[in-house]
This record gives sequence, C-alpha cells and structure tokens, in this order.
Amino acid sequence: MMGCSICRIGMHWQLTKETKKERQNMIRQYQEENVYEALQKRFHYLFQEFENIYVSFSGGKDSGLLLNLLMDFKREHYPKRLIGLFHQDFEAQYSMTTEYVERTFQRLEKEMDPYWVCLPMATRTAVSNYEMYWYPWDDMKRDIWVRPMPEHPYVIKLPEPFHHYRYRMPQEDLAKQFGRYYKEQHGKKKTVCLLGIRADESLQRYSGFLNRKYGYEGQCWITKQFKDVWSASPLYDWTNSDVWVANYKFGYDYNELYDLYYKAGLKPSQMRVASPFNDYAKDSLNLYRVIDPQIWTKLVGRVQGANFGSVYARTKAMGYRNISLPEGHTWESYTKFLLDTLPVRIRNNYVKKFQTSIKFWHETGGGLPEETIQELLDRGYHIRRNGVSNYTVNKNSRVIFVGKIPDHTDDIKSSKDIPSWKRMCFCILKNDHICRFMGFGISRKEQEQIDIIRRKYEGFINE
Repeated sequence: MMGCSICRIGMHWQLTKETKKERQNMIRQYQEENVYEALQKRFHYLFQEFENIYVSFSGGKDSGLLLNLLMDFKREHYPKRLIGLFHQDFEAQYSMTTEYVERTFQRLEKEMDPYWVCLPMATRTAVSNYEMYWYPWDDMKRDIWVRPMPEHPYVIKLPEPFHHYRYRMPQEDLAKQFGRYYKEQHGKKKTVCLLGIRADESLQRYSGFLNRKYGYEGQCWITKQFKDVWSASPLYDWTNSDVWVANYKFGYDYNELYDLYYKAGLKPSQMRVASPFNDYAKDSLNLYRVIDPQIWTKLVGRVQGANFGSVYARTKAMGYRNISLPEGHTWESYTKFLLDTLPVRIRNNYVKKFQTSIKFWHETGGGLPEETIQELLDRGYHIRRNGVSNYTVNKNSRVIFVGKIPDHTDDIKSSKDIPSWKRMCFCILKNDHICRFMGFGISRKEQEQIDIIRRKYEGFINE
C-alpha cells in the first residue's frame, strides 16, 4: 500500500504554498510513509478534533473498508467512543449488496449507533426521457418496490422521518441534512461524517480535493457542510489496489458482488455499487439481467426505460461512441427535431441549458489551450479572445465564438471542451438531463425547483 502520495503532495501545495525546501521535506516524508500509516494519523486527528463521528456506509468496497479500518482503530485507541453508522438505502440494488449491508449492521449494531434510512428522495435517472428523477421507497408506489422495506428498529422510514427531512428531497441534500440531525441527537457538538471517497476515482473528484475552498484547518480532505457539521474523506489518496490489498491483508468482509463483477470481465474501475439508473451505472445495467434476474424483473417495472437502457446502453441508440447523422439533417436540425419529440417539461429543461451554453460561449467564453485556439483559427472558426480563465490550471485564454455555434467540431483534434450542436444532440440521445457531456452540473436550487413542481399535485408531507 505504498504510493498515492503524489496527489496528496499536489493538493497540499495548492492549499498552503510551502517554500521549495518545505516541499522537498514533504516529499521525503511521504516517501517514507504509506497510505495506511497516513490514514492512522488522520483517524487520530479526527478523534481529537470532533466529538461526534459517524460513517456513511453505502455497501461498496470503499465505504466498507473505511468502516472496518475505523472500527479496528477505534477499538484499539478509543474504545469508549461511540461511532455512528449511516446507510442511505436506494431500494434498487443487487441482492448481494443488501445481504452485505444486512451482515454489516448485524455485526456492528450493538457496537455502533446505527441509522438505516429508507425515505423517498429524488434520485437522478439517465435511462428515460420521460423521467428526470425516480424516488426510492416512494410511498405512492409500494406495490412495485424492488424489495421489501428492511425491518429493524433502527430503520428510519415514513411516517416518522428524521428531523430536517423534506418529502422527496434530493438525495444529496438528504445525506447532508442527516448530519445536522445526527449532531442534534448527540449534544449539538462538532460532528463529522466519514465518506469512502477517493481522488483517483475520477478527475472530478481529484479536482474537488485540489480546489477545496472550505477545508478544515487547512485539511483538503475535510469539508464544511453546516455550522459544526463536516464531512471527511480520509481514504482520499488510496488507489483501487490499496483498497483490495487492505481487504486481503486484514481479512475483512466485503460485498461479494465484486467477485461476480470480476468473473464477468469488468475492470476494477468499472465495478460500481450504485443506483442502476444513474449516469455512471447505466452502462452495466444489463448485468442485472445475468447476475440478479429476480431483481432485474422488478427493475424493469420500477423506472421507465430500464429495459431499453440495459439493451441499448452501449449502442448508438443511447449516444454511445459515434452516432451517424440521419440523411438530410445537420446536427442543429437533428437536435431540434429530437427536442420536438420530448415531453414539454423535459424539452424545456434541455432548451434552457442549451441557451445558457450558447450565451456563455457568445458572451463569456471558455478557457482553451493555445494549441486548440490555433487549430480553430487555422480551420477558419470565427473566434476571439476574451481575457483569461481562472478555472483552468494554466490560466488559459477565454475564447468567444462569433456568430453561430459550430454544427460539429469533428475536424478539431481536441474538441472535448468546444461547443457544438453535436454535443447538444448527444445529451438528448444519452438521456443526459443534466448535460454533463457539455460540462454542466445541476444546482441545488434547480433540483429544489423541479422537485416542488413534481410535488405540486402529489402532496407534501410536513415534518
């Protein structure tokens, strides 16, 4: 479990700006320290700084390992401290994941403070053009739940949700608001939620640690949520290999679904324990049909488009790899044709984001590397510079497109960040309601507004 120190060093430099000599000393320190030893120091730090500690346990490999390592540490160094165990249940999951969560709670329920949350929450779906969200444990659809409600005294469900819960609130907000609830339940003292998030999972996560604005005492792996409520990712510099080496070395129990993933030929980076309907899991949706056929039959009826997504997720039908433009269409005309086929609410969501993107590239501009700018100029694209972008590492020039947005940029080598109607079209074909493919992320305000509209005629349950 050596290595992984480069990302720690890089993040720390960005935050503290040590002198050259101090950086060299830091490199020597990390070269002598493996990620396990660094984790033990972080555990000590957390126990000294926070009165309340609880672990967010999803049933995946990272949160499972974090939980096991933390409890070993707690038993040895802080045996009298009470640690919380929080599980946010998304209803639709593999049977093996449910079994692993059940085993873990049964093993630790007398040693920890357990909370198993099964409440309706807005969860994004990328398998349907007719639903932007689906709602695990929807009280209006009990007859088509994927599995029965868990029966334990520590399960939190309707009609008695925890304080700060709002009916059908976004899943991200539910997790954060639980932190406020946990703090109030334990004397309103400084509280931290431990997450099994690692920087090497994606560039987005790496960037999140690197550019963290609200760290705790200069620690980039601790983030403020509310007053006296924080989240921490002590495994942030671990790799996939580190995780599995630790599980083997210490003989920890883990979700055996990963064994089936391995036998199915998936790479470690493809093995995810997540909602089967979200942006990241839909490519492996068809695995449910093979691995867990009983759950699969219920998934098909739970969310519109699940069966279509499993069959066509890796085909042109859902925007996978190259898509052929229909004869007689430009990418702009094809995009507008697809928009006309969508329900009004879904169409308006796309139109709003497309208009925002077009306005951005006409008035503000995005930061592009010099090679890309020169390539655009050489091929006759109508662009001009508009200052410097503070959102790029190398302070790239911002570029504005003069006139129409390009239909496509297939003739540009590095076209990933360049706007085009083809990219807009891909978002529709991929059921990418958030338009991640264009660099968008949905704001919490947008989530709440959409949720309010959906609740208008469905009723609202007050606290």
